[in-house]
Amino acid sequence: MSDIGDWKEASNELDAIVSSFDEGEVSVDDLFVKLERATAIIEALEARLDATRARVDELAPRLGKVADAQ
Repeated sequence: MSDIGDWKEASNELDAIVSSFDEGEVSVDDLFVKLERATAIIEALEARLDATRARVDELAPRLGKVADAQ
């Protein structure tokens, strides 16, 4: 996984890359580098979401038990 920093930083970096594509600011020389970085960010963010979903799925039954006990 690429070092992407925190979620907000990664999202901002991805937004900047997409904006540079939208505005035609990407040279042919930078295109591959930016696409590669955007892919790494997306993969890292998806992995974080998957890990968060798994953790929520793990905790949800426990929270239900606590709520039922009260």
